[in-house]
Amino acid sequence: MKQTLKAIYKDGVFKPLGHPEIPEGQQVRLVVETITEESPEDLLELAAQVYQGLSDGEIAEIEQIALNRQDFFGERLP
Repeated sequence: MKQTLKAIYKDGVFKPLGHPEIPEGQQVRLVVETITEESPEDLLELAAQVYQGLSDGEIAEIEQIALNRQDFFGERLP
């Protein structure tokens, strides 16, 4: 399984900034890329994860809501 997460290198140890979905004690391979700010690639990768873990039905429901949204005054948008 491949995951991408940010970490900080401190005191000789990589400390994840999130909670990886990895069992305790699992060996992993780290490919380290230093970052100074959010790059377009980072934003694209984040956008690709929006529907991760959702069923096809849940995705369809979310997209339908987005297409049928109303403005703040309750009028349908063209």
